[in-house]
Amino acid sequence: MTKFLIRIFVKDYKNVKDPSTRGRYGRLAAIVGIATNVLLSGLKIAVGLLFGSIAILADGINNLTDASSSVILLIGIWFAAKPPDEEHPYGHARIEYLTGVLISFIIIFLGIQLLMTSVAKIHQPEPVRFSWLLVLALAFSIIIKVWQAFFYIEIGKTIKSSAIKATGLDSRNDVISTSAVLLSVFLGRLTDLPLDGIMGAAVALFIIYSGIKLIKETAAPLLGNPPDKELVDEIRKRVLTYEGVLGIHDLIVHNYGPGRTFATLHIEVDAHGDLIASHDMVDSIEREIAEDLQLQLVAHMDPLDTRDPLTAELNVRLGEAISAIPGIAEIHDLRVVAGYSQHKVIFDVVADPVCDYSDAELKNILQQKVGEISPYCYCVITIDRNYL
Repeated sequence: MTKFLIRIFVKDYKNVKDPSTRGRYGRLAAIVGIATNVLLSGLKIAVGLLFGSIAILADGINNLTDASSSVILLIGIWFAAKPPDEEHPYGHARIEYLTGVLISFIIIFLGIQLLMTSVAKIHQPEPVRFSWLLVLALAFSIIIKVWQAFFYIEIGKTIKSSAIKATGLDSRNDVISTSAVLLSVFLGRLTDLPLDGIMGAAVALFIIYSGIKLIKETAAPLLGNPPDKELVDEIRKRVLTYEGVLGIHDLIVHNYGPGRTFATLHIEVDAHGDLIASHDMVDSIEREIAEDLQLQLVAHMDPLDTRDPLTAELNVRLGEAISAIPGIAEIHDLRVVAGYSQHKVIFDVVADPVCDYSDAELKNILQQKVGEISPYCYCVITIDRNYL
């Protein structure tokens, strides 16, 4: 069913890297969410009022919030697709993340309201009239929500949208909450406990918990997530296929929203080679990888002295030394400035976020390692933090 809807309503559906195609996926997800959630909300609210069940009424209002969330998602996707302008040169794609945060706050607010109503129902319980119509309505809702969860999650994975994937997880949560309400309908026939109010409160708490969890998931890209590992590996693999590239470092990926990715890196080349040819190669790398991976790439060329024996030995010995230091990823840009009495050894060290050493401690350790190789060398070390 999901693939059928995609083929019908998403033009050029295979080209998911195209922003316009991505926007069509998002609009389809939002419109389907509005239609199905309005249907389920109306059904549950009517049944809840008819049979006097606060738990079913709470579940219906929860579906109404899902419909409202889909409306906000639709508006957010429309704004996110706007092109860059003078005030926002990197585009508006991060609005999609803000949309997810707003949806999460709405979920929490309505969850609190439902919790208060359910607690009141526990203190002043009213009997719920059993009906197979009520059971049928809840069973129908569960079936629709199971399909909806798979629908959202598949589209979210296809276009790598955290907001749509979060909506899919919310639909999965709805399956759990509605199943709990259905269970309380049967158990209510066997006990005088105020199960309707208790289950309504449980559903409300579940809604609040889901809202808090969604805030963490949707706000994370705004704070700055690490880049997608597959993208990083693909950039690295493609650059290293070019003849003349000795290595890369300082790869940093900036995400300004879905479809708005910028990357910078340093490309190492032989300082004794043809630097004009190397510069042309770097230009080609920027252009070809940017086109293939749908991102903006800026590459800096770093000439390396491959013939100096001291530089070569320092590279090997320091590489061995950092392998024994937890949290150190690599060294790069190592060069030696020769003097009459001392040599200046200049290099950068990449430290992972899990590294327990301070910058000063790392510099002292590496200065000692260089001193063991040659007492006539002193270090100028720059500590880089690993953003990957």
